[in-house]
Amino acid sequence: MKKILAILAAVTFSAGVAYAGCGKKVTDEGTLSKYDADTKTIVVDLGDGKTAEITATPSTESKGASGDKVEIADLIGKKVKVVSEHKKADSVEEVS
Repeated sequence: MKKILAILAAVTFSAGVAYAGCGKKVTDEGTLSKYDADTKTIVVDLGDGKTAEITATPSTESKGASGDKVEIADLIGKKVKVVSEHKKADSVEEVS
């Protein structure tokens, strides 16, 4: 019985470690060129013909230049900084 409990504990612990995120944050700065509310896709024009396509999540925070909460759609055409992990946006902030 002790062996079964030990094995079960080891498997549970291993699954938890495998699920843990890597924690690598990516910051993209540029002009928010497009936001699709249906697919929650954010497209940031980084310049030189490059773009970053990132997905918003329910926990994504969006802030205006003054730090107040705004809708992502209100930031279209403005310079923004998007912090994401694995192409999932943590925050979208307007920068001046």
